[in-house]
Amino acid sequence: MSCITGGIAIGREGSGTGPKEKGSPDQAAAVTGATFGEVFAVGEFRALWLAQVLSVAGDQLARVALTLLVFGRTHSSLLAAITFAASVVPAFVGGVTLAGLADRLPRRQVMIICDLGRAVLVAVMALPGVPIAALVGLLFLVTMISAPFSSARAALYPDILVGDRYVVGTAVTLTAIQFAQVLGFAVGGAAVSFFGVHVSLLVDAVTFVVSALIIRLWVTPRLAARPVSHSELRGHRAPLIMVRFVFTDPALRTPMLFGWLAAFYNVPEGVSAPLAQTLGGGAIAVGLILAAQAFGASVGAIAFSRLVAPARRVRWMGPLAMMACGILVVFAVHPPLPLALVILGVSGVFDCYQLAANASFVTATQAQHRSQAFGVAQAGMSLGQGTAMIAAGAIAQAHSPSDVVAASGVGGALCGVAIAISRGRAR
Repeated sequence: MSCITGGIAIGREGSGTGPKEKGSPDQAAAVTGATFGEVFAVGEFRALWLAQVLSVAGDQLARVALTLLVFGRTHSSLLAAITFAASVVPAFVGGVTLAGLADRLPRRQVMIICDLGRAVLVAVMALPGVPIAALVGLLFLVTMISAPFSSARAALYPDILVGDRYVVGTAVTLTAIQFAQVLGFAVGGAAVSFFGVHVSLLVDAVTFVVSALIIRLWVTPRLAARPVSHSELRGHRAPLIMVRFVFTDPALRTPMLFGWLAAFYNVPEGVSAPLAQTLGGGAIAVGLILAAQAFGASVGAIAFSRLVAPARRVRWMGPLAMMACGILVVFAVHPPLPLALVILGVSGVFDCYQLAANASFVTATQAQHRSQAFGVAQAGMSLGQGTAMIAAGAIAQAHSPSDVVAASGVGGALCGVAIAISRGRAR
């Protein structure tokens, strides 16, 4: 659900745009908090926001279509699971190896090329008679190409939205993405049934083309943020060097690790079907379980960005991260479905700390290495969430799903305590 998808510049030093005059609107926004009107008044933000919402909605439709296509041909749950894994592993590979392209090339150009490349690959997937192995391979490539696009977009945001405008902008973006995901999954099945699998995949391809067109027309060209020093980051060892750099710098490591705790409190999504069954619900209950945390996260992100002063957000990051996980411990008493939905919703509200984690991460990252650093963070998030969900699903076959969720809450809270202790020592 959540990840470090972009940095939030809470101060001028994190924006990469240079100093501002005292009393300027940008400086005032960083101190007093920005408004939704100020954020949407920025044309480039509107363009990136719309392009991302279109792509996410199309992706969800394509996932439903591809899953139905694979299962319909093979009637194999295992192959359907492999198809899902093909959307997790390449996110890790692409985040580590390809995200740095958005530092070496103009970020606008990287996003356009990635969109057009994904459009072509998805269009090939829509052709009749494509073998299952080829479909999985194409999905792997589509997901891997998404990594440099996401890193380029995330690295570009601090240049577009200065100061606290980026906090509000990111909150709006995350909320829109979550609603687009929910809407895509909700109507995906009906749309695929009505239009068919191949037409649905073509619709996804069109969303990528439209996204590229929007970026081409309304995002301002910028020079590449090519490193002027640290020449070792330019070679084939660059990904490993950046991984080491991120983990050895406490200013980057701490918010990144707090962000990765989402893998623990997103476990209910991985066991939503068996959890709904044990709680006495059916298909509708599965949808409610998936929507509860997303709804809570949407409310929390908006409230956190608008009601909490910028100076307090980073101080609240650790406690909120631990509470997002810790509240799931209540599942140990096997609550009924209504109470379970409330618990998941509250956990989602506490997910708002991700805004502070993003803020700390971008403030500590040099602009010329921003995309590569975001790629490492995104890769770890994807790998952690995929691993946690698969492990939870396997454990839930022998244990109560409620107990699995409670255990994930305990594990996440303990990890949060360990991160907080490490953070204190680093100071």
